[in-house]
Amino acid sequence: MTAGSGGARTALRRCVPIPADDFAERHWDRAPLLSRRVDDYTDLLDLDDVDELLSRRGLRTPFVRMAQRGKVIAAARYTGGGGPGAEIGDQVHDERVFELLNGGATLVLQGLHRLWPPLIDLAGGLGRELAVPVQINAYLTPPGNQGFATHYDTHAVFVLQVAGTKRWRVHPPVVIDPVERQPWGGRADEVAAVAADPPVLDAVLGPGDALYLPRGWLHAASALDDWSLHLTLGLRAPTRLSVVEALLDLAADEPALRAGLPMGTELGDDGSSIAPVLADTVKALHSWLDTLSPDTVAAHWSRSTASAARPAPMRPVAQAAALARLSVDDRVRLRPGLRARIVTTERVAIEVPDRTVTMPAVCAAAVRELLDGRVHRVGDLPGLDDADRLVLVRRLISETILTLDA
Repeated sequence: MTAGSGGARTALRRCVPIPADDFAERHWDRAPLLSRRVDDYTDLLDLDDVDELLSRRGLRTPFVRMAQRGKVIAAARYTGGGGPGAEIGDQVHDERVFELLNGGATLVLQGLHRLWPPLIDLAGGLGRELAVPVQINAYLTPPGNQGFATHYDTHAVFVLQVAGTKRWRVHPPVVIDPVERQPWGGRADEVAAVAADPPVLDAVLGPGDALYLPRGWLHAASALDDWSLHLTLGLRAPTRLSVVEALLDLAADEPALRAGLPMGTELGDDGSSIAPVLADTVKALHSWLDTLSPDTVAAHWSRSTASAARPAPMRPVAQAAALARLSVDDRVRLRPGLRARIVTTERVAIEVPDRTVTMPAVCAAAVRELLDGRVHRVGDLPGLDDADRLVLVRRLISETILTLDA
């Protein structure tokens, strides 16, 4: 965990009040943590903001979902045509949402980390501190109602209570550390059986309270006597299985592991025909694994997972307009959240998730500074004259690797 333990109102500090090192050692991927009066979350999203999103922002599915008494409501019941000039058929209809809310349904606003500015910033900050992709949903439940039955998630979550109160009942896992291919629906009977036992945590969250749940922990939540609004921050952290999957991708480059099976091999028999093949394959796998370096695996993993978390939003109109009048007095920085690394050979190669950008070797010193994450004045870049500095920076802004510092 890369977050420091100090600094008020860092993204992690808004979710847990204890030092980051303590949280990492005692709770991360291990045990729930209930925290009282951590922060006021109404600056992130409040009830008026929910109305703004529903009534004036033209939301479409899948940014909205509704559920009641443990069942998801068909989107056709609260969406429809967008009207003249909007050639879409799944825009949220606020009057239909009103009817369902009035009848006790829970509203879920999904993907707010891509939609609502304060939550875009929170997700970006928390993602950089924890080095994980972060998604954010909001849940609005009318008084006395429950949207979803007891279930578990295959990723850890922070729950931030914004308004109202909600009772949370938490039970231990039926699957330890489940991954996405192990959703709770495939174990519904086991989940229901464990949910019938007394919970290990039965607590009411009020405004400003926060709850951390590791993946796999069963939970159900119900609103009490007022409208409850909470945010769920999903932490899509990699696992050891992620490393295995990266190794599997790399294994395709090893001829001994691509070799075909002997003609007539029966994979569905009692195992006798594949036993020697299995022995040879395990031997080849061990030999190949011994040749791998951590750097090779890390580089592949970085390339294959970088697209899971988008870099910080940029202002395309402002960037394009400013690019035309770029001067040596302008200040630029690496686009926050963008994974970029330098490979220096005869030319300077900058690797980003979806491409490689090459520059003359004379740019090496300037590129190293530009990719260090700090803000730099164009005219101060080393190793180049002003004309070449402007050419370099224009190119990297055009490639959306750099952004102009406001």
